[in-house]
Amino acid sequence: MSSSSASADCLGWAARDESGVLSPYNFSRRTLGVDDVSIRITHCGICYSDLMWSRNGHGDSKYPLVPGHEIVGIVKVVGSNVHRFKVGDHIGVGTYVNSCRDCEYCNDDEEVYCAKGMTLTFNDVDADGTITKGGYSSYIVVHERYCFSIPDDYPLASAAPLLCAGITVYAPMVRHKMNLQPGKSLGVIGLGGLGHMAVKFGKAFGLIVTVFSTSLSKKEEALSLLGADRFVISSDQEQMKALAKSLDFIVDTASGDHPFDPYMSLLKIGGVLALVGFPSEVKFSPASLNIGMRTVSGSITAGLKVTQEMIDFCAARKIYPMIEVIPIEYANEAIERLLKRDVKYRFVIDIEKSLK
Repeated sequence: MSSSSASADCLGWAARDESGVLSPYNFSRRTLGVDDVSIRITHCGICYSDLMWSRNGHGDSKYPLVPGHEIVGIVKVVGSNVHRFKVGDHIGVGTYVNSCRDCEYCNDDEEVYCAKGMTLTFNDVDADGTITKGGYSSYIVVHERYCFSIPDDYPLASAAPLLCAGITVYAPMVRHKMNLQPGKSLGVIGLGGLGHMAVKFGKAFGLIVTVFSTSLSKKEEALSLLGADRFVISSDQEQMKALAKSLDFIVDTASGDHPFDPYMSLLKIGGVLALVGFPSEVKFSPASLNIGMRTVSGSITAGLKVTQEMIDFCAARKIYPMIEVIPIEYANEAIERLLKRDVKYRFVIDIEKSLK
C-alpha cells in the first residue's frame, strides 16, 4: 500500500496559511519501511522554529504545515531490518529525519551538516517524496538511524527539549571542549529555552557561569533556580566593563539584534564566542577579533552521535530542562506567549493525553 493510498490515520495540528493558526488536521504518514520505526508520540516541545515556519517566516512554508521537532514517544512498530529498537522502547526524534549517509559529514557523525542537505523533520521532502510533518501529531515514521534512545528512567516530557534546545547549546560547548575544562568561565547571553540549558550544562561541566540578560526580573531565576554564579544586565556598561577579558567561552543564544563588540571585549586571549541564535546581522570591529586572538564560531544542532551522548549525559547527571506542559489545544496561546518570551523555559505539548 502506498503512502498516498494509506488511510489518513494520523491526527495532528497544522497551520493552513501564513497566519500560523493551528487547528486539527488528519493526514497519512508514509508506509513503514524495513529500516523504519513507527513511534507513538507522547510529547513534543515547542521551538521558535515552529512559529517561524508556521507563519512562513522563511518564505518556503508548505501548507498544511504540521510543526514540531522535539519529539519523544514509544516505539509501536519496527521494520524487519531494525535492530536498535524494539516495541515499547522510549525514543526521540530531533530536527532532521534523513541525510545522504555517504558524504564526509555523514561518515564523520555530523549528519546535521550533510553535504547534500539533511531532511528536516517538518516542511521538507521525505524519502517517499511527500512533505515531512512534525511532532504536533499522534505518531511518526522515521528511519532508525535518526532516532535516539531515551533511558527508561528519564521523563519523556523532559527529554523533548533536549532534542533541539539542549543539543543546540551542548554541541558547541563540547566541540570546544568546555566539558573537559572545569574551572573555566562561561558566559551565557539570553536566558530562554536554550540559555537555561547552557547554564545547566555549564554547571555540570564545572564552569563558572555568568548570565547576561536585558531583564532584571531574571536575576533571581538565574542565580537561585539555575545556579549561575553571576548575573549581569548587559545594558549596564559598568557591570560589563568589570568583566573585561574574564571569560573563556560565551554561548550567544539571542536571536534579536544586539551589539557584539561589548561581548567580544569580555573574552580572554584566545576566547571563543559561539553563536547559536539567528540575529538579522552579525557586526563587530575587526579589532575585537584580531586583538586578543578571539574566535566567533557558528553552530546549529549536532550529529546523531553527539546528540545521543548528550541525552545519556543528562540522564546520568539528572539534568532536566525546566518545562511547562500544555495540552495541544493550548498550542496557539503558547506560541503567542513564546513571542512575548513568557515561558520558563520550554513549552512541551502532552500529545498522548490531549491529542485523541
